[in-house]
Amino acid sequence: MRAVVATPRGALGVAWSRHRGRVGAAALASLTLGLAPFVPHAHVWKQLVSLAHGTLTAPMDIFDLALHGAPWVALFVTLGQMLATAASIAVANERTS
Repeated sequence: MRAVVATPRGALGVAWSRHRGRVGAAALASLTLGLAPFVPHAHVWKQLVSLAHGTLTAPMDIFDLALHGAPWVALFVTLGQMLATAASIAVANERTS
């Protein structure tokens, strides 16, 4: 466990410095792999619309949605971990104050 220190940046700044590599990689994957192909619209968006309409029935389309959606899930999980780290740092800083 890393030592918790109070900084002027605050808990979110410390959490960002610890998670920025993973957040950046997940964001890059989401913007490239998660949205490809880009023209005429993002492929994952078409798959989500088909899912909402109940027309996403072919196994290949479901697999395609899983592959294009995985980077987005990774991004949201990583952001959640970063926020959880920030919350635990804030609580630890309050206890030491």
